[in-house]
Amino acid sequence: MKKVILFLALAGLFVSCEKKYSETVTYKVNEPVYMSSEAFLKSVVVTNDGQHAVSGSGKICFHNGYLYISEPGKGIHIIDNRSPQNPHAIGFIELLGNADLAIRNNLLYADAYSNLVWFDISNPAKPQIIDMLENVFQNVLPPIDNEFGIDYNAVYSEEAKAKGIIVDWKLTEKTMDAEGHANRYCCGGMEFAVNDAAKAPSVAGGGGNGINGSMSRFGLYQDYLYVVLNNQLSAFDVSQGEPTKAMENMYIGWNVETIFSYKENLFFSTPSGLLIYSVANPLAPKYCSSITHAYGCDPVVVENDIAYVTIHSGNVCGQNTNELIIIDVKDVYKPRELASYAMTKPKGLGIDNSTLFVCDDGLKIFNAKNPQTIIANQLAHYTGMDGYDVIPFNNVLMMIAEDGLHQYDYSDLGNIRELGTLRFVKK
Repeated sequence: MKKVILFLALAGLFVSCEKKYSETVTYKVNEPVYMSSEAFLKSVVVTNDGQHAVSGSGKICFHNGYLYISEPGKGIHIIDNRSPQNPHAIGFIELLGNADLAIRNNLLYADAYSNLVWFDISNPAKPQIIDMLENVFQNVLPPIDNEFGIDYNAVYSEEAKAKGIIVDWKLTEKTMDAEGHANRYCCGGMEFAVNDAAKAPSVAGGGGNGINGSMSRFGLYQDYLYVVLNNQLSAFDVSQGEPTKAMENMYIGWNVETIFSYKENLFFSTPSGLLIYSVANPLAPKYCSSITHAYGCDPVVVENDIAYVTIHSGNVCGQNTNELIIIDVKDVYKPRELASYAMTKPKGLGIDNSTLFVCDDGLKIFNAKNPQTIIANQLAHYTGMDGYDVIPFNNVLMMIAEDGLHQYDYSDLGNIRELGTLRFVKK
């Protein structure tokens, strides 16, 4: 009798175990869509109709009379701005996954998801792609337009890396056993960047360099291009034109948003403060100091050892502070805040010979010679547009806004003149 009971007990245990592993879970997950490197390079096309839609929130770079505007995730617009009274679009570089760019000696360097692509722009109307460095930026993936996570193994396994470049996502329904699902990192939790960033030299180093807007994550110092994505700082030697990886990616942290190169230092703006690194040794960036501020998205520009920072609300930073902050950075190891001013909702900014330009409720222009009296010395305020970023150069202020490219002549600060607006083609 005991043998019968033992047999039944074992049989029941076997059945219960089998039932456990037969339970399944059905879920949705984003599977990567790959493109080979060869196909990706072939997808880079230059058109000359100049009629592509512009979002008005891309990164900007000015070089030798031409303005280059990134269209987040899609490519780069080229504007002939040699005559600011009559700017006109002359072309578009279709570049999947692009967010930012920098220019040095007629070479344009641009990110494309996790890759760095470069072009010859000796003839701005006919850029020529040269080549691409693959997988130099970590965890940079296309945006996801739904609430579901990514299939971690399909993205980061060694087999996945051999498939090429991830350029899109396919929402897939999957079924698997419950235990396997519980042990599988497939449903979110990953952090990754989405390639969605003045006479003031946001690119430093001299002849041939383009001038970037304050929102840029690209910066130049001497013969090196610095790029910050996903809290990782990358450096490339561009002394010979062709970029070569100059050092291993360096963890910066703080969710760095923008870079500004000034003297032999890199200024990193973050949602919670300003970071300063010395690049006196370009291949060994050294932490100098940091200064915190109210939590908020922000860019930074520097002139005459004074840093100007804006923080704004109504974004993924999730706070309600809108300020302009002035910081003395003469001693980069001991920066100190000089003043802060309430703003409406500031974004990009630029500084040229103590004239400060801020994208806030349109465009505000200040005499910034005395940091303690900036607000009292407002020179002009233009409204009716949603300004995103600016570049002041040679007495012309170029501002990219949601509706177009607005330009102003500030050669006479007592009589700042609007030069006109190049209206963007809407999506």
